[in-house]
Amino acid sequence: MARVCDICGKGPTTGNNVSHANNRTRRRWYPNLQPVRVLVDGKPKRIRACAQCIRSGKVVKAPRGAVASA
Repeated sequence: MARVCDICGKGPTTGNNVSHANNRTRRRWYPNLQPVRVLVDGKPKRIRACAQCIRSGKVVKAPRGAVASA
């Protein structure tokens, strides 16, 4: 499963762990992804959105009682 935000496409970034002795090993920083129920074409769908997209209002959450009618 990809660690990518479905809204903005934000993914992991890479860098180094740097020890006190200045030894460098590779590491990754992951985005703060949250599972969110959103409305897509009028139907609730579960996506993974980063916390920044949720806070900025880019995500319209589905109401709690919304059920997809067949």
